[in-house]
Amino acid sequence: MEYESSLDRAMDAVPDLGGSDERLTVPDPEHQKDGAFTRLTNLSDIADALGRDPEHVHSKIQQELGTAGQYEDGRARYNGNFRERDFQAAIDSYIESYVTCSECGLPDTRLETENRTPMLRCEACGAFRPVAKQTTSNTQRQEEAIESGKTYELEIVGTGRKGDGVAERGEYTVFVPGAQEGETVRAYIKNVSGNLAFARREN
Repeated sequence: MEYESSLDRAMDAVPDLGGSDERLTVPDPEHQKDGAFTRLTNLSDIADALGRDPEHVHSKIQQELGTAGQYEDGRARYNGNFRERDFQAAIDSYIESYVTCSECGLPDTRLETENRTPMLRCEACGAFRPVAKQTTSNTQRQEEAIESGKTYELEIVGTGRKGDGVAERGEYTVFVPGAQEGETVRAYIKNVSGNLAFARREN
């Protein structure tokens, strides 16, 4: 019994290196549609929770979404039509690359630059390593890209305000006149504007 109580005390004294999610509470992204743009209205709150410069977070979200945008007064605006899950995926990728320590998995890190290389210094375990490069999302984005003058097979998942069929491919929303929800059609892309694409249905 004495051994078990000693073991219990020893286990209680061991620092918990897991459960990083509990130590990092990040607000859910709040977005608003604004014509051909989408606003992220609480970017500064998200950056504060991560302990990072909001301009840096904004820049990396732009890259992850594959679009352009502006940051001003704690709010960001991005060209294109994005959903909450798009912003959440971009933020999760940022946390994985620029916040979470690759050694201990904790978010207790500082972002520093050494010889023009972004580095993460972990205050929990002492690790000091270059920022992990995320390549999967970039590769996937290339595979899901929409280009003018090309034809794609698309599943129609909704109906737009003008009655056009709406398809989604990666970060793109594609409008296909004459297509109905539930159909899978071949669509020729006539024009791409930001993350919006306008197509013609092919027989």
